[in-house]
Amino acid sequence: MKKFLEKFKDVKPIDILHIFLFLFALPIALVYKCFRRDLWLVCDNGVEAADNGFWLFKYVCENHPEQDCVFAVHKTSVDYEKVSSLGKTVEYGSFMHWILYLTAKVNISSQKGGKPNYAVCYLLEVYGILHNNRVFLQHGITVHDVEFLHYENTKMSMFVTTTYREWKFIEERFGYPEGSVKLLGFTRFDNLHSFDTDPRTILIMPTWRSWLGTNALSKNLEHDRKNFLESDYYKNWSSIINSKRLEEICKKYDCKVLFYPHRDTQRFIDCFSSDNPYLTVCEYGKYNVQELLMRSSFMVTDHSSVQLDFAYMKKPLTYFQFDNDRYWKYHYQKGYFDYEKDGFGPVFTEPDGLMDYISERAALSFENEEKYLQRHKDFFTLYDTDNSKRNYEAIKERWG
Repeated sequence: MKKFLEKFKDVKPIDILHIFLFLFALPIALVYKCFRRDLWLVCDNGVEAADNGFWLFKYVCENHPEQDCVFAVHKTSVDYEKVSSLGKTVEYGSFMHWILYLTAKVNISSQKGGKPNYAVCYLLEVYGILHNNRVFLQHGITVHDVEFLHYENTKMSMFVTTTYREWKFIEERFGYPEGSVKLLGFTRFDNLHSFDTDPRTILIMPTWRSWLGTNALSKNLEHDRKNFLESDYYKNWSSIINSKRLEEICKKYDCKVLFYPHRDTQRFIDCFSSDNPYLTVCEYGKYNVQELLMRSSFMVTDHSSVQLDFAYMKKPLTYFQFDNDRYWKYHYQKGYFDYEKDGFGPVFTEPDGLMDYISERAALSFENEEKYLQRHKDFFTLYDTDNSKRNYEAIKERWG
C-alpha cells in the first residue's frame, strides 16, 4: 500500500484522462476479443521503431503473415512509414491503442513502459487489477541489478535474455516464476551480422544519469539545465569532445567522431558544442542508433548497454568511467558484470589514458585485441541470425 500511494502521487492530469480511456475501452475490448482472439500487440517506445519490438514485428510480418499482429507507434515518428509499409499499426497512446491493448492475447514490448499509458498500466498490472500476457523483449542486455525490472515491479509473463550469464542472474535474483525467463537472444541482433563499417569512425555514446534532470515532462527546464551544466557528467564529456588531443588524433589518422548522448540526456543536446572540425554532435531523431553502431569502427562509452551491441559485432571499444562511486550508489547496483574482468575494452577514469588508447587503436586501424575477442566468445551464448525465430516460436509455443 505504501508503494501504491507513492506511485499514485506521480499520477498526472494526462494519466487521469487515460483512466477514463481504459474504462471506456474495456467493454469494447471484451467484444473485440471475439473477433481477434490471436492478436499480438507489439511496440518499442512509441516515438521510434528501431528496437527489439520492431525487429520481431518485421520478422512476423515477413515470415508469418497469418499471425494477427499490430505495431503501436506515433504517426509523427520518423519510423512510421517504415513500420506501416510492413503491416498494421495503431497510434501509440490513443483510444484504439487501449482497445487493442486490452484485446491482445499477448502484449510485446522492448520497453517496460511500452503500453498506452505507463502510470495507469503500472497500477493495473502490478497490483493485480488487470491480468494480461506480457512479453518483455528488453532494450539492452541486463548486466546490473536493476530493481525496477524485478518481478514484483513488472509482473511480466516472459522476460527475454541473450546470454547464459544474464539468464542465470535474472533467474536467480529478479524473482520471476519458473520458466518465465527465456534465453532467446535479441531480435535486433539478427541485423548485426552483415554491415558496412567506416574504418575511421569513432562513436562516443555515454548513457544517462538518474540524478540529472532528464525528465522531458519537467517544467523546470532552466533549473534542470543549470544543474546539468554544473554536473561532472557534462564537464567530463564536454572536455572529451573538446579535447585537442582528440582533434590531433583525428587529423593524424584521418578519423571522424560522432557524439551521441543517450536519448534521456538529449534534452540538453544544445549544451554540447565542439570546435573540433572532425566531430559531429548527433541529435536524437536524426540518427538511427543501430546504423551508427554498424557504421562506426570504434566506440567510447561509460556504462551504456549499447556497448554490448557494439561488442557483439566484434568491434573494439573502451570505457570512460569518471563517476563510478556515484553511479553505483545512485544509478544502478552492480550485477554479475565486472568491467575490468568482463568488459570488451579497457576502463579509464582520466582523459589522458583514454586518449592514449584511442591513439593506439587508431594507429592499428582500430583492430580489436585478441583478449577481447575471446571475451566475446565466452560471453555471447547465442551468436547467429535466429533470434527473431526463437522469440516468435517461444511466444507461439506458450500462447498458441
